[in-house]
Amino acid sequence: MQDDKLAADEARRLAQHDALKAGVEGDVNAEIAGRAERTTRPEAERMEQVAGEFRGKAINEVIETEREVERGRGAARISQVVDYIFYIIYALLAIRFLLALLAARRSAGFVQFIYTISDPFYAPFRGIVAEPTAESGARFALSILLAIVVYAVLHMGINGLLRLVAHRKTEI
Repeated sequence: MQDDKLAADEARRLAQHDALKAGVEGDVNAEIAGRAERTTRPEAERMEQVAGEFRGKAINEVIETEREVERGRGAARISQVVDYIFYIIYALLAIRFLLALLAARRSAGFVQFIYTISDPFYAPFRGIVAEPTAESGARFALSILLAIVVYAVLHMGINGLLRLVAHRKTEI
């Protein structure tokens, strides 16, 4: 019988504690709400000033983000054009390399066309290294491969610079 009375007494104390706690929380919340409603004029002015500063910072951040996005779009478009130009150069030099490797006749129209178009890109590299030639006239044009490697490095460098321009700065 003692155990039941002890358990009932403990339950009653717990209920009283919860009721008292709820009452204190209600009083504290009411006091906070009352103080919030009774802001003084200087406090209200200060709150308005702080709110204005936050609005200004938010607007400035949006404007700066828009500028960075536009700059990034421009750099991305330029990068696409640069990629296209370099892919054409790679293709022309690769075709020229294959034609030299296959000992294509220089008198053929297509061969003349490719050599004429690729000459401005190949000319700075002509004769840099010796090119092994077979008896059939096929040659392993190492200078064309060198030109492709140099153009690839140049391509990566230009795209790296464009990424630096487009890179968005973030602050914490």
